[in-house]
Amino acid sequence: MLPLSEWIEAVPFPLIVAEAGGIIAYHNAQFAAVFEDPRGKESIKDVFEQWEELSEHLFTVQFQGDPYLLYGHPIVHEGQQMILYIAADGSPLQLLQQKVAELDKLNRELDAIIENSHDAIYITDKQGTTVKTNSAIERITGIPKEYYLGKNTRALMQRGILKDSVTFKVLKQRRPVTVLQKNFAGKETLLTGTPVFNEAGEVEKVVTNIRDLSELNQLHDELKKALELNDQYRKELEKIKSKARFDPDVIVESKYMLDIYEMADRIADFDATVLILGETGVGKDVLARHLYSSSSRYENGEFIKVNCGAIPQDLLESELFGYEAGAFTGASRFGKPGLFELADKGVLFLDEVGELPLSLQVKLLRVLQEKQIQRVGGTKSKNVDVRLIAATNRDLKEMVEQGTFREDLYYRLNVIPIYVPPLRKRKEDILPLVQFFLQHFQEKYRITKEFSRGVKDFFYEYHWPGNVRELSNLVERLILIVPSDVITLEDLPEEYREKTAHPGSKSKSLKDVIELTEREILAKAVQKFDTTYKIAKELGTSQPTIVRKLKKYRLQTSNRR
Repeated sequence: MLPLSEWIEAVPFPLIVAEAGGIIAYHNAQFAAVFEDPRGKESIKDVFEQWEELSEHLFTVQFQGDPYLLYGHPIVHEGQQMILYIAADGSPLQLLQQKVAELDKLNRELDAIIENSHDAIYITDKQGTTVKTNSAIERITGIPKEYYLGKNTRALMQRGILKDSVTFKVLKQRRPVTVLQKNFAGKETLLTGTPVFNEAGEVEKVVTNIRDLSELNQLHDELKKALELNDQYRKELEKIKSKARFDPDVIVESKYMLDIYEMADRIADFDATVLILGETGVGKDVLARHLYSSSSRYENGEFIKVNCGAIPQDLLESELFGYEAGAFTGASRFGKPGLFELADKGVLFLDEVGELPLSLQVKLLRVLQEKQIQRVGGTKSKNVDVRLIAATNRDLKEMVEQGTFREDLYYRLNVIPIYVPPLRKRKEDILPLVQFFLQHFQEKYRITKEFSRGVKDFFYEYHWPGNVRELSNLVERLILIVPSDVITLEDLPEEYREKTAHPGSKSKSLKDVIELTEREILAKAVQKFDTTYKIAKELGTSQPTIVRKLKKYRLQTSNRR
């Protein structure tokens, strides 16, 4: 039998023999080659660093930062107890430990994902026995998740907890299966089972996702209500935007005018031609601009106004339709777009349309019919998307009978006729307009003035042949020429004073005076108080009376109570 020293030398692995207490007794050349000659070290503990015991005879150690495995085997040599250590590369074990750690981390993450899923997740083995589920199943079914663990789905069906088993359908059909059913708690649920296959292609597990549809149905109903409410808010917002886009000159109080502007709001987004009729100065252009600002064309195109009676007839055609380069003497060498082109996607307002010559009426009719224009001197037609609004103070129907206005064009323009009454027929608008003009010109000229009661009475009673334009001009004139802060009847221009003192003029009735005074008092009250209750208390009357009076004079408080 070989001596121990020779025996260990014959072994092709690094070997070292230590006495009790770890004192090095022998080692082979393989050990010295890998770990240097350990003869200068007393104990095997001095050779390696970071000893870690894996089991009774197995250790992980490091040598110069590299991992190794030491397997210790007790032996008896010459009657002495010793331990023979075999050294091996520890890198595979270290890699395996890393893989195990990564797998453990992945397992914890997967458990966290499953546990925090809003849907219930239910996992069974190939026999249909529950191996894992999450807490969401308790919220959906009302039964703690611990109850399901280790139980077979067939047993759950027998106890009435499940009406139908998705798991067994998946196991039988070997494909994903979806079932809609009410569960034990009476909730409508959607169950989707998915098979998990092993390397042999056999179903190893079934993963079932359980979704509570009652919550989704409730959310769907709430979303539907929210969308309906949102649509309602959108419509209200559009109305508010429409009112916010009012031309600053829009001041209406009379029922007649309110009805006109409410109708204008209704037809704003319809491209039908509008014909606005009425005396000079009644506000036809203001209504036309309101139609534009209340429509979707406000966002896409311009509002172009042309006074057909203010442009010489020989220039009107080129202004409306434009001209090509060199079309006539003095024409720009670049040509010029007409007002129809400039109003593309917007609105073209033809004021005083009754002044159009017959030759241009024919071309205008063609534009309305074909939606195309042709520049003066041009040979090609161009498409235009223009909404036409026309206005006149003349009787077009009478002009048709006289042959000065084309009948076919008249009916093309008269699709939606709107008659704007003169100021004398809508007296409710007069004093609000006066107040508006007063404030406007005071801000413009930085002057503070006010009108006496007599002047306000005059404004209310005067017949205003020039309508709103005449009223605006007179207010501006009085503010500028009267030196005193309070403007009285004596400050009126001569032509107006004569009419106020005319012996044949109609005097106001007692009813008119009372209503005028009543309205002024209420108008001041709504500015001072925010509720009808406070106004009633201040004026010593009942709240229903105040409500009725405010409705009569079309006044309202800030919070409408």
